[in-house]
Amino acid sequence: MVTENQAVSLARKDLFSRALSVPDRLHMAAHSHHLWPDVTLAAQVEAWEDAAILADHKWDKALGQVYPAAQGLVARELSLPSPDSVVFAPNTHTLLAVLVSAVGRRPVRVLSTDGEFHSFRRQAQRWVEAGEIALTLVESDGPDFAERFLATAREGQFDLIFVSHVFFKSGLVFDRVWELADLARPEGPWVVVDGYHGFRAVPTDLSTVADRIFYLAGGYKYAMAGEGAAFLHAPPGFGPRPALTGWYAEFGDLEGPPGGVGYGRDAGRFLGATFDPSGLYRFVGAGRMLEAEGLTTTVVAEHVAGLRRSLLARIAAGAAGPLKDAVVLNPPGDGPQARFLALRHPSAQAWKLALAAQGVVVDVRDDVLRVGLSIYHDEADLAAFCAACGTLV
Repeated sequence: MVTENQAVSLARKDLFSRALSVPDRLHMAAHSHHLWPDVTLAAQVEAWEDAAILADHKWDKALGQVYPAAQGLVARELSLPSPDSVVFAPNTHTLLAVLVSAVGRRPVRVLSTDGEFHSFRRQAQRWVEAGEIALTLVESDGPDFAERFLATAREGQFDLIFVSHVFFKSGLVFDRVWELADLARPEGPWVVVDGYHGFRAVPTDLSTVADRIFYLAGGYKYAMAGEGAAFLHAPPGFGPRPALTGWYAEFGDLEGPPGGVGYGRDAGRFLGATFDPSGLYRFVGAGRMLEAEGLTTTVVAEHVAGLRRSLLARIAAGAAGPLKDAVVLNPPGDGPQARFLALRHPSAQAWKLALAAQGVVVDVRDDVLRVGLSIYHDEADLAAFCAACGTLV
């Protein structure tokens, strides 16, 4: 087992031997598609074997063992009072649609920002066109963002407040987001925190706000599990009867009007219908590996923080060529940090393509180059990355 101090200087490449064995590739995009650890192959095979051997009875295991194990991992990671407040779905878009369907008025008055991920941005724009929501956006750039957003939330009349904990493009950490819990009420507003770039990236304790805040995230990024394992933490009493509902929401202890449609009392009220459970198998496999190896979010974040400081020093010294001319949107500070560097420059798109031609994987959002680091990176990776960047123009 790796101790917290050891992990700061030790990359665990051994846990990712298959993904790292791909020749001529330097993966520097752990924030985008995190490499899968070796244990997820065994988890994927287990899902297949259960389907082949158990056939129809695979659901007894998938829903009776794997699903509760996944709920437990989330509850422990976020310090939730109960795993029953966690519901899984194939993706966050599905959960968002079900959640909004539970709001009892139209148009839904929504407060958000101009920096949300596309799964919300695109759907919100279409809902506006259809008259389903009335949308107020707060600009997410600027050092006074937190004050501006909180002030708008406190002064406005909203049914739903949707905002990121860590912004996907800039890496800004909205560390005051939990103050929104003071506004949340079952009758509205509901506060939904997009935690996709925070879950297993930034240590997050929801114990004091879990009774008032929705939290949306998944396994694709820092949970290292890939697609098919998105989840929602739903506070009790908020959104008891989603209009968009599947037959899985009929399971468990139901409540509802006599002769009407019943819903589970726990987060199962947001369930849909039949899904591919293999993502949950991988989610549990990766989560159990992290726990067994002592790779807490704090441990991995400290490892990444050391690499981030080293990489920024290399860039500033000119070791990464023209990257020294980029603006660092999320420089190191005193608070929690995103698990990627966001570098703004007019040539970001061209740099991404040129690096890809050398087998270096990064990603770009508009004019922002993003470099994501994880527990499988070390100083040698930084040196190789900077050498590749030195060839850029």
